[in-house]
Amino acid sequence: MSDKQGRNDSCWCGSGRKYKKCHALIEEKMAIYRSKACEVPPLGLLKTQQQIQGIRDSGKLNIDLLDFIGDYVVAGVTTGELDRLIYEKTGELGGIPATLNYNGYPKSVCISINDVVCHGIPSERVILRSGDIANIDVSTIYNGFFSDSSRMFCVGDVSAEKQRLVDVAKECMELGIEQIKPWGFLGDVGQAVHDHARKNGYSVVREIGGHGIGLQFHEDPWVSYVSKQGTGMLLVPGLVFTVEPMINMGKAGTATDERDNWTVYTADGEPSAQWEKTVLVTETGYEILAY
Repeated sequence: MSDKQGRNDSCWCGSGRKYKKCHALIEEKMAIYRSKACEVPPLGLLKTQQQIQGIRDSGKLNIDLLDFIGDYVVAGVTTGELDRLIYEKTGELGGIPATLNYNGYPKSVCISINDVVCHGIPSERVILRSGDIANIDVSTIYNGFFSDSSRMFCVGDVSAEKQRLVDVAKECMELGIEQIKPWGFLGDVGQAVHDHARKNGYSVVREIGGHGIGLQFHEDPWVSYVSKQGTGMLLVPGLVFTVEPMINMGKAGTATDERDNWTVYTADGEPSAQWEKTVLVTETGYEILAY
């Protein structure tokens, strides 16, 4: 991008500023970090203003879908019915469910109940019951741009132990997001998540993490939540990724259902909880694009 830019030309990112006052400064700073052997994102991962607006618009639809489905998450409903509602509403709003047929995934949403960590496949045979905790993970394509976020829902009378897990999982996500600032590191996010989970007696899933998003469903970087402060990819303005730690009441180990090759369970059968937001690194901090 920058090799074709004159310093007095408008910056390639669409900010309206001259290149020398915009990404020339960012690229110079990236080069300094690169010389220190830091992991620096390629320029292609940094989104332009037009792309950011497209992801923001997609995120707005994703938020609307999660707001919509909340009224239907009640005891007695099947996860298959919730999937149908998400599919129909997504089309009504002009979007496409990003999960549908993604690498063979058969449904429009992931719904993970109790000891299901993630990628729970909706079914007419799976019925929500009072006392369940459920993660509903919605991912949307809108005008070619991708967004992704999830929320936990408590069905009926949930035990104090499960409610605490749900609350702490949300705190872990929020504390991780608070670490996002330009010229910090992805490891800062993971350290904050892991520390808070351990302080509360929980564990963090290691092998599944967040991901870059925007022009594709899954992009670099991969986001770990057991990482160390000051490590991992440099957080540069324009980078977009999800923050979605999976917090287990018991041990961190997981197992994937061999029958469908999608559903991930806790290895010890204890409950798991997860919240997810799509986040943009800005020049002053961060912006949440989907929640």
